[in-house]
Amino acid sequence: MAPVPDRRPLPAQPATPSDLRFDRRTGQWVVIAALRQERTYKPPPDQCPLCPGPTGMTSEIPAPDYDVAVFENRFASLSAANNGRCEVVCFTSEHTGSFAGLQSRKARLVVDVWRERTRDLMSRPGIEQVFVFENRGEEIGVTLTHPHGQIYGYPYLPPTTESMLAAADAHRKANGSNLFADLLADEVADGSRVILATGSVTALVPFAARWPVEVHIYPNRKVRNLLELDDAELDDLTAVYQQILQRFDRMYAAPLPYMAALHQYTDSEAQREGYFHIQVISIRRSATKLKYLAGSESVMGAFINDVVPEALADTLRGL
Repeated sequence: MAPVPDRRPLPAQPATPSDLRFDRRTGQWVVIAALRQERTYKPPPDQCPLCPGPTGMTSEIPAPDYDVAVFENRFASLSAANNGRCEVVCFTSEHTGSFAGLQSRKARLVVDVWRERTRDLMSRPGIEQVFVFENRGEEIGVTLTHPHGQIYGYPYLPPTTESMLAAADAHRKANGSNLFADLLADEVADGSRVILATGSVTALVPFAARWPVEVHIYPNRKVRNLLELDDAELDDLTAVYQQILQRFDRMYAAPLPYMAALHQYTDSEAQREGYFHIQVISIRRSATKLKYLAGSESVMGAFINDVVPEALADTLRGL
């Protein structure tokens, strides 16, 4: 398909879209992306940039309809100049709805798209990690309500990934086994935090959950990314992921705001101990209360959870 010129009246892009800065205090990278101040903010439905737009005047997708659409984020946090990449994945052409409400065939199509974009981005020089994620709900900070997610190609390993790989490497040296596989085996043996399981996938609340609602979904065998799952496993993964999101939406009268993250690892020696899993979290701690990251969490990185993980697992099992 030939490229289509963008005819929307949008602000000009800066010459340097984003800047990577290294914080010597923490040893962590920070992305400075001032152009994101200009991103589309809560447009009315008739001006949604993710709905099909045959005229090309209001939409990122100049087509009368689509199943799943992928495009490079106009207001990207990570730029090609720094070997980064940011993409948007639209789950459906319908303005309302959610991943949980997709027909199973369409949900699997989205997962296949995630897989193919992972394949492409992992093959690009300079990209250290491919991060697929979704933010849902205004409480989370979502400014476009059309069902969609994003993909980041990081030119460095983010702090969470570095920490998990370091813990996994230490566990391997001490025990001769994979940390995540051992954690999964322990959770299955205990059973108190397991929500549901199939022949190839297990969904559970982690023992040391940081968030009032937090679920991890693991393949039952160690793989590093979506590319290493076979078709049957992808079917199970999609179905279990949808079921968890559906249970989230039955917790309260209103749909649950959430963040979903796919932890993926490359086929490299440095990331050999990585174990693919999906993490889904929510800041809602009751029907009327949200969990805000205040001083302890935001400044010190010391999380305090108001909800007992075993109680959450029991609630989700019953929904």
